[in-house]
Amino acid sequence: MAAKIRKGDSVVVIAGRDKGRTGEVIEVRRDHGRVLVRGINMVKRHQRQSASQEGGIISKEAPIHLSNVALADPKDGKPTRVGFKFASDGRKLRFAKRSGAEIDV
Repeated sequence: MAAKIRKGDSVVVIAGRDKGRTGEVIEVRRDHGRVLVRGINMVKRHQRQSASQEGGIISKEAPIHLSNVALADPKDGKPTRVGFKFASDGRKLRFAKRSGAEIDV
């Protein structure tokens, strides 16, 4: 199945602690059905000091399930579903079902 959300996309969190916040997809973990979004779902982790890194408590992003994020519409930034259509040259394009705007440009 084609990926509806890809690395670099702008997404809106539609459920959970960060509902309503927007961020950029850093990584898609297709085998687990989760995504990492920059600045969203931040958790604190204790890190042991090593030769290359300082020890202490660090904040980092935790993965979010794909069902809890929606692509942000390119026109107004509101959550939208994703559809697929073929361009005249045969390429498969993603488009926002809310406004009809193409996502892959």
